[in-house]
This record gives sequence, C-alpha cells and structure tokens, in this order.
Amino acid sequence: MPARSARRRALVAFGSVSFAYFAYSGLFGAYAPLWFQSLGYSTLAIGTLASLQSATRIFGPYAWGWFADHSGRRTRMLRIAAAGSLVSAFGFFATPGYGWVATVMVTLFLFTAGVSPLSEAALAHLVIRDGSFDAGRYGRVRVWGSVGFIASVIAGGYLLEALGINLFPALTILLLAMLFLATGRVPAIVEPPHPVEGLAGAMRVLRRPVVAWFFLGMFFTVMAHVSLYAFLSLYLASLGYEKGAIGVLWVIGVVLEVGWFWFQGRWVHLLPLHGWLLLAAVASALRFAATAAYGHIVWVLVLAQCSHSLTFAAQHSACAAVINRHFDGPLRARGQALYSVLGYGVSGVIGGVGGGALSEKWGFGAVFWAASIVAVLAALCSWRALVLERVKAESRL
Repeated sequence: MPARSARRRALVAFGSVSFAYFAYSGLFGAYAPLWFQSLGYSTLAIGTLASLQSATRIFGPYAWGWFADHSGRRTRMLRIAAAGSLVSAFGFFATPGYGWVATVMVTLFLFTAGVSPLSEAALAHLVIRDGSFDAGRYGRVRVWGSVGFIASVIAGGYLLEALGINLFPALTILLLAMLFLATGRVPAIVEPPHPVEGLAGAMRVLRRPVVAWFFLGMFFTVMAHVSLYAFLSLYLASLGYEKGAIGVLWVIGVVLEVGWFWFQGRWVHLLPLHGWLLLAAVASALRFAATAAYGHIVWVLVLAQCSHSLTFAAQHSACAAVINRHFDGPLRARGQALYSVLGYGVSGVIGGVGGGALSEKWGFGAVFWAASIVAVLAALCSWRALVLERVKAESRL
C-alpha cells in the first residue's frame, strides 16, 4: 500500500511538470510570433527566431541526456534545466533589439531542451511494466500537459487581447516559475551511473532499418507541424482572426488531444505502433492542405484542428512507445534526446527558416501547402517502417 501511494504521488508530480511545461509551450508557440511582430520584426526574422529552438535541439537534448545517463541523476538535471529556463526568460525585459532577443531565445531554449527528454526518461520508471510500455498510465500523466496547454492558450489569448501583447514576457516567466516549482515535487529517481558509450551506443540502435525509417518518418511529420507552431497564429491574424479567436482555434485541437491521451489505453492496441504513425502522417497531409486552401472558412479550419488528436497526440504516444522499445536501460535518456534532436531539431530549423522564406515570397498559404507535401513524405517513410516491422515479426514465427 505505501508503495502504491508513493507511485501515485510520483505520477501526480510528473503530471504537474507536464502541465507547467506545456502551458509554457502553448503560450510561447501561440503568441511569441505575435509579440515578435509587435516589436517590428519581419516574417522571415520571426521564422528565423522560431528556428532557434530547433537549432538548439540539434545538440542540446542529447547533451542533457548524456549527462543524465552518465550520472544516473535525471531528477537533479531536470531541476537544473527548469531553473536555467526561468532565469533566462528575465532577459526579455532588457531590450527589444533583435540580436539581444535572439541571444535570450538561444539561452532559454538550451535549458528548456532538457526538460522534455529528462522528464520522459525519468517517467519511464513508472510507465514501463515488465518491460512493456503502459500506454494508459503514460496517457494519464501526459494528458495534464494538454490541459496546461489549453489553459495557457485560452487565458493568454484573452489576457493579451485585453492588456496588450507587451504582457507576453511576464506571462512566460510566470509559467516557467510554475515549472521550476513543479520539478521540486518530482521524486529523486537515481540509477547507478552507466558506462559512457558516447554516441556509438545510440548510433548502433539508430542504424537498425526499422529504427532509421521510424526516425525519418517522424522527422518529416514534425517538420510539417512547424507550419503550425511557427506560422498558424500569423496566418490566422492575416486572415482577420482576433487573438481570442486564435487562442480558441488552438485549443480546439488540444481538447481532442486530451481525449486521446486519457483514453489511449483503450485504443492503442487497434493498430501496430507504426500503423498509428502512418495514419498520423496521412491525416497531417490532409490537415495542412485544408488549412492552406480553406483557412478563411471557419468550419473547415475547426475540422482541420480536430485532427490534432491524430497528427500530434497519437503520433507522440506511438513515438514514445517505439523509443522505449528500442532504447532501454543506459540508453533511455539518450533515446529520448535523439527523438528531440532528430524530430524537433534539424527539421525545425529547416521548417522555420524555409517557412519564413516561403511566406515572404508567396504568403502563409504556401507554407501550409509545403507542409502537406512534407507530410506525404512522412507517410511513405512510416509505411516502410511498418512493412519492415511486419517482416521482422513474421521471421520470428
């Protein structure tokens, strides 16, 4: 009984971290582009700033994961990452100059880059049973991230509409303070330090054909979603939507995401993991094509946002399960870090800078058409991984 109570408290603590981190992510993703626009930055400059987060994810998450796996003290590293994020955000009050803001962004993103892989790796101790990924338990923790996202996007939208976009840095600091406090509740999960394998240990896993195709499909799926994270708010504002309405449209998708995470334990067995990834990629292609062609029609945009439960939530859960299947033990944090590096690093840089250039020349609609094409490439890669996984399973019979 005491063990069960301790496990429940640990899950609540991880849920609090998820709530605070994704509340920050929701506010930043939805309204940072509008704040940058208020500072007089061009869309290309805004796209470049958005790509800085992805640039830091090329090396940041793996560095955090390496130190965490080597020391075995993932909880301590998580608290350091949260503290550094909070301190960095105060730099937004110094000056609105582009160079300074870019420097603050890089520093902030270097610290936030460690939060997700470190918390996911530590959470694995509670959501893996007898070597199997417990999708139901994982979903009930991760759902609080979606709740935090919804709360911050709705409240942030109306607060910024009423009090002005200049309030954005203060709201960011408030949410990062919540994150820092939440990490203080996470139990100290300590593992014996693992021998240092460097990059070679993770690369051996990455070279497996199924794993390589999985990462390539995930790379393209996330690249397609950069159009959403970096340009949706600007696109909707250009079509005449107000900040409050933009917040509601963001939230629509996340409400469906909450439903997925809460009930995914009942559904995840209906398809193989790579089948879910294929379905998510196909849905992404349709979603972004609809957004590009009919973003001015509210009901079409609402339907497109509703697909977020598949294009993000189902895709994220399937990715987490695949990562935990192939990267276990001493490679767990580095596996989660590779997910951030390859999924949200390189792809985000290309998507952010490329999307900014496309929008400058042909408008925001072109960004979402390009995202739809990229999602088709993701579907082809996910299909290949699915075929290889089936061949591997049949060979065992």
